[in-house]
Amino acid sequence: MSLVWTRGSPRWVTLLRISTATILALAVALIVRGVVFAQADPSGEATIAADPSAGVTFVWTLMAGALVFFMQAGFAFLGAGLIRAKNTVNYLTKNILDFAAGGLSFWAFGFAFMFGGSDMFPGLAEGNAIIGYSGFFLTTAAYDVSTAMFWFFQMVFAATTATIVAGAMAERTRVTAYLAYSFLVTAIVYPIYGHWMWGDGWLGGEQLESWIGAAAVDFAGSGVVHTIGGMLALAGAATVGARLGKYGPNGEVRKIKGHNMLYVVIGTFILFFGWFGFNAGSTVNGNNLRIAVIITNTFLAGATGAVTAAYVRLLQTGRISAADSCNGALAGLVAVTAPCAFIAPWAAVVVGAIGALVMLLGVSIIDTKLKIDDPVGASSVHGVAGVWGLLAVGIFADGTYGVSGLIAGNASQLLAQVIAAAVAVVWGLGMGLILFRVLKATIGLRATEEEEISGLDVPEHGEEAYPVDEGEPQTA
Repeated sequence: MSLVWTRGSPRWVTLLRISTATILALAVALIVRGVVFAQADPSGEATIAADPSAGVTFVWTLMAGALVFFMQAGFAFLGAGLIRAKNTVNYLTKNILDFAAGGLSFWAFGFAFMFGGSDMFPGLAEGNAIIGYSGFFLTTAAYDVSTAMFWFFQMVFAATTATIVAGAMAERTRVTAYLAYSFLVTAIVYPIYGHWMWGDGWLGGEQLESWIGAAAVDFAGSGVVHTIGGMLALAGAATVGARLGKYGPNGEVRKIKGHNMLYVVIGTFILFFGWFGFNAGSTVNGNNLRIAVIITNTFLAGATGAVTAAYVRLLQTGRISAADSCNGALAGLVAVTAPCAFIAPWAAVVVGAIGALVMLLGVSIIDTKLKIDDPVGASSVHGVAGVWGLLAVGIFADGTYGVSGLIAGNASQLLAQVIAAAVAVVWGLGMGLILFRVLKATIGLRATEEEEISGLDVPEHGEEAYPVDEGEPQTA
C-alpha cells in the first residue's frame, strides 16, 4: 500500500511537519506565558536566604546528575564493543541522539507529564494521579533554581532509559527511526509510568495505598528506568527482527561476536562508577547521611553480580566469560537500584546474586526460546533484573528508612511491588510494540539488506570508526 498523499509528499513527512508546527506553537505560547506570569526564584537568592544549607543539596544533586550523564560514555563503550566494527559509528550516533533529542523532549513535555501534580518543587502543582500538566518548558513558576536542579537530575535518568534500547536494536535499525523513538519515549512513554511511581501518581501515591495498604516504592529506578527501558528494548528487538545470519534455517542460534572486549570492560567500569550518582543522588539531599548505606549497597550488589555470573559460566563451560561477568555486574546494579536505600548490606549481596542469575536465565530464554535477537542482552540486564529489583523491595526492606517488606512483617508491600512490576512490564512492552510498529509502518525501521551486510556506518553516516588508510591525497 502506498504511503503518499495525492500531491506526492510522503505521509510521514506531512505528519512530521504538522507535528513540528504544533509543538512550536505550543512552545511559543508557554514561553510567553512564562515570561508574563513567572513568579519563581530564578536567581536563587530567596532559596538560599530561606535555607542557608541549600547549597549542599544543590552541589550534591547536580554532581550526582553529572555522574549519571557520564554513564552515556559507559553505554557508548559497552554497546560498541559488543557489536561488529562496521556498525560502530551508527551505534555511537544513537548514543548522542538519546541524550540530545531525549533531553530536549523531556524539557518540553516529559518533565511536566512526569512531575506535574507532585508539587515537589515550584511550578509542579498541577496534575492528577494519571498524568501531570505543569512545568512545560520550565516556564512560569518552574523557572526556579530548585526546579532546574531537579529537572537536570531527572533528565539524565530519562536519557538513560532511552539509551537502553540502542544496543538491543543495534546493527540493523535506521538512525532516523531511532531519533523519532528517542523523542517520543522521553516525552511520553517513560514520563507517564514515572508519574505513576514518582510524581504522586496512583502507584506510588495514596491511591494504591488506600486499596492494598501500601504504595509501591522504587528508590532510584529499577522499575521506572530499567524495567521500562528493558521492555522497550525487547519490543524494539522483536519488531525490527533478528540480524541477518543470527538464526539458521532450522532455528539454530548462531553467535555473532562483538569486536572489542576492551571497550566492554571500560564501559562497565564507567557505568558502575556512574551508578553511585544514580542511586545515592536519588536522595536529592546532600545532608542525608543514608547515602553511605546506598553507595555501599550499590557496590556490593554490582560486585556480587559479576562474581555470580563468572562462576555460573565457569561451571557451565569451564571458562569465565568477561562479557557475562560485565553483564552480571550490571544486572546486580540494576536489581539493587530500587531497594538500595531500604535494605541492609547482606541483603544487597543476595539481591545482586539473584539479579545476575535471572539475567542469565533471561538471556537464554529470549535468545534461544523466543528467538529475539538482542546483541547486548539489554532486555535481560535491564528488564528482567529490573523486575527482580522491584520485587526485592517488598522482600528485603527492613524498615530502617521508612519502608518495610516481607522480612519486617509487611506482606502488603510485596503485593504493591508485584503490581508495580506487572504494570511496568505491560506498559513498557505494550507501548514499545505500538511505537515501533507505527515507526515501521511510517518512516521505516530497518535498514536494507545491502546496508546491513556492508555495515550501517558508511550508508547512514558516511563515516567509519576504523577507516582504512588509502595513502596521502593526490594534489595537482
